[in-house]
Amino acid sequence: MEPEIAGFTLERFGADGVTHPVYRGGTGPAVIVMAELPGMTPSVISFARRMIDAGHTAVLPQLFGTPGRAPSNGYLAGSVAKVCISSEFTMFARGRTSPVVAWLRALAADEHRRCGGPGVGVVGMCFTGGFALAMTLESSVIAPVLSQPGLPVTLTARHRADIGIDPGEMQAISARVTDEHLCVLGLRFTNDRLCPAERFESLRHHLGENFRAIEIDSSPDNEWGFTPTAHSVLTEELVDEEGHPTRAALDDVLELFRSRLLPAPDDASG
Repeated sequence: MEPEIAGFTLERFGADGVTHPVYRGGTGPAVIVMAELPGMTPSVISFARRMIDAGHTAVLPQLFGTPGRAPSNGYLAGSVAKVCISSEFTMFARGRTSPVVAWLRALAADEHRRCGGPGVGVVGMCFTGGFALAMTLESSVIAPVLSQPGLPVTLTARHRADIGIDPGEMQAISARVTDEHLCVLGLRFTNDRLCPAERFESLRHHLGENFRAIEIDSSPDNEWGFTPTAHSVLTEELVDEEGHPTRAALDDVLELFRSRLLPAPDDASG
């Protein structure tokens, strides 16, 4: 039985024979928040609450892990082992969209019908980072954020440059992003080996000027004191202080959703 999370209701959403628990909170246009491994940690939930405070319905699909459980090495290892054998995820193959993305697209369409607004925002983190871009084949998704996209796992140079999306789908996504002038926001630390620079270069190649990369310096002796393993821009590494680069990245995410999903102040008052 899934645990309760304060401020969120728990439902189950099914599509094409696949069902997952979904936590929902707030009101307004939907923002789907997909957790990184090991799961829906307290910092991921805190990020989702920021979406609620900003005027959105935060939607958290539980794809793996235990909601609310704090991260640890043992918990991470167990979650990795489970997703490795799951048929819903493609961890190592290049040019392959994970099967769970079809369910996520259906979830986005359903949330748009429920919440209204011009469309849906999506945030993917690490393991789910590339899912946010793959979901843009669903027309309701108009504000995708890829935070340190980590699939496929970087085994070879080709893996480092791969985005984890079927080539045909990537071509259709590129066309839609260009035709509709969508902004695709990408976040990473510069020294992050789980989300290498080559992956962002591929995104620039496919998406052109519609891809906006935020790359935070984590090189040795960086001024902010980030460790060489700094990875989770919006959650575990977030320093919520004005002027800090992770706070600036969070503000950019909030501004993307505000500008694409929420009515202008004059519209809201009228």
